[in-house]
Amino acid sequence: MGMPRVLTVGRISVDLYAEQEVPIPQVRTFRKSIGGTATNVAIAASRLGHSSAVVTRVGDDPFGDYLEAVLTAFGVDTTGVLRHQGLRTPLAFAELDPPEDPRLIFYREPRAPDEFIAPEQLPAELVEGVELMWVPGSRFAFEPSRTTVMEALARRGAQGHTVLDLDYRPQFWSSPEQAGAAIRPALALATVAVGNREECLVTVGTADPEAAAEALIGSGVDLAVVKMGGDGVLAVSASGERCVVPPTPVPVVCGLGAGDAFGGALVHGLLGDWPLEATMRFANAAGALVASRLMCADAMPTIAEIELLINEGELAPEPPPVVPAPDQRG
Repeated sequence: MGMPRVLTVGRISVDLYAEQEVPIPQVRTFRKSIGGTATNVAIAASRLGHSSAVVTRVGDDPFGDYLEAVLTAFGVDTTGVLRHQGLRTPLAFAELDPPEDPRLIFYREPRAPDEFIAPEQLPAELVEGVELMWVPGSRFAFEPSRTTVMEALARRGAQGHTVLDLDYRPQFWSSPEQAGAAIRPALALATVAVGNREECLVTVGTADPEAAAEALIGSGVDLAVVKMGGDGVLAVSASGERCVVPPTPVPVVCGLGAGDAFGGALVHGLLGDWPLEATMRFANAAGALVASRLMCADAMPTIAEIELLINEGELAPEPPPVVPAPDQRG
């Protein structure tokens, strides 16, 4: 792996999106894509012009072939994507009922390959050398992934940009308390924490945006970003800078992936050393664009599309799906 600017670590899956806004028993057709928080953020960053790599694992099966091939087609480095010989590549079905708050149904039994991220996938020279490292909180729900990633974060020592996406997925935990206890230690090793109200409640014990941001800053991060849904986003820095940016209104087609698009745009602003408010406006617009589209990874916007929405209030059409070459294994 050459040294990317952006490294994400975590979940990957084949996502199957319902093409009808009805409960799963009534769905007739699904559209296939790639998914997983860490995977989507890497794709979003790549769409915005940054060299990116994802560390994860897939099964040694045709779905694993598909995921590696489509990552390559998106321009994401797959050197850190290893095969697991004994487990199948996971699936996630998206029920768009209602579209603004879709339900994900995970098929990861008995366990998913990405739960077995190994130390050799995160060598010291990569962990310490990459400009920005992005880790979702769901990464700490599983062993050996939890220990592997915590050790990598400790080696990195909160240098550069180390982003902890609070990313609470109730399906992966026995309780919110268990999730909070596992995620909180990673805050001390991060420079940026980002999450919505529920994720803040799980991690720092409050859903109040101001109190949550204060608690996150108190944990040692340099920047706390609290996504407030229809109320916009709050960002607070350890130096005392603060901004609240209103949401970008769009007709919602599918809420899935909006947070990951926000994440990719946040990466763009951090790497560009942008002013805080400009970064939040850009990230809000990126998330809104994906919410206005059916798909997630395929829908990640370009800089021109985000700027069109910010400056002109216009929505660019949803791009065609990325399809790997027929002979491409990844």
